[in-house]
Amino acid sequence: MPASYETHRAQLKAILLGWGMPEDNAEITADVLSWADLHGVDSHGISMIPGYDGLRRSGRAKMDARPKVVRETPVSALIDGGGGLGHVPGHFAMSVAIDKAKKSGMAISAVHTSAHFGAAGYYSLMAAKAGLIGISCTSASGIQVAPTFGKQARLGTDPWSFAAPSADGVPFLLDMATTTVAAGRIRNKANEGLPTPDGWVLDSEGRPSNDPLVAKEKGGFLTSLGGSPENSSYKGYGLAVMVNILASCLSGATLITDPMHTKKPQGMDIGHFFMAINPNLFREEGDFQKDVARFMGDLRGTRAVDAAQPVMVAGDPQWKNAAKRMQDGIPVGPGLLNQVRQIAQAAAAPWLLD
Repeated sequence: MPASYETHRAQLKAILLGWGMPEDNAEITADVLSWADLHGVDSHGISMIPGYDGLRRSGRAKMDARPKVVRETPVSALIDGGGGLGHVPGHFAMSVAIDKAKKSGMAISAVHTSAHFGAAGYYSLMAAKAGLIGISCTSASGIQVAPTFGKQARLGTDPWSFAAPSADGVPFLLDMATTTVAAGRIRNKANEGLPTPDGWVLDSEGRPSNDPLVAKEKGGFLTSLGGSPENSSYKGYGLAVMVNILASCLSGATLITDPMHTKKPQGMDIGHFFMAINPNLFREEGDFQKDVARFMGDLRGTRAVDAAQPVMVAGDPQWKNAAKRMQDGIPVGPGLLNQVRQIAQAAAAPWLLD
């Protein structure tokens, strides 16, 4: 039976505390993870717990890490993530960017020495909630995508997100991997023993496959956005390179193409990028938000191919999922639930999801 949002979030926090994460860090991390599950981004919520447990046990993510600013100006900040999971450094870095943007009009923060930070949309939405335009992106730990025409994995899912505030209170929120789908969606198929749809993965010879394990365990690859050269996969490939330039080259994080990327003894070193822009630099107070609301309304008003499936804009599916799951609870597949239960037991954390 689906658990309530409050119970789901409490379970995540209990496990994080059981791992030795400080109270304030566990609060932020649980909030980012539960936000993803509440909004239907199931690839970046509780399904990450087994992977994070592996990082913790191998010493590649410190549970007591604290981010700190190591270089800054009125419009920028370089942040050392401290070698922990990326949720706290991500929250800290976007908060810094927001504060600076409110004073200076726009600001950028970059993070190195971090790990997976959850759903990119959480951070860009932080800016939108503050009345600002928000951008976030991150390099990846997993090397699982071949460049267009390549037969060797050199990139990750390398997601990025853009959010903008709207006068009607419903922000525009784009959150996307630069692959056809996020790796977590493939992992979720594997957890439940289900095949992947056509176009998600390729085998080690570059042939289409429906095996969710092919990219992780059998030498295959995720497809870049576009799926194939014929369908313009160079676009997803180019976006992935852009993300790595912003998140890694700018922050000084280890490049995903560096042989040391997955071998650094001190832990993870992936990079994040955050930008906040105050629209009042360009428009009178509220005018930008009014235009965003009108524009999104115009798009939603487009005649639909099927009346049962109206036209939406980025963010609409998430708000719809959040409303439904807040009422009905957050579902977790039985395969994943069993994994998380065992991890909770090993951490001596209370089990709340039954």
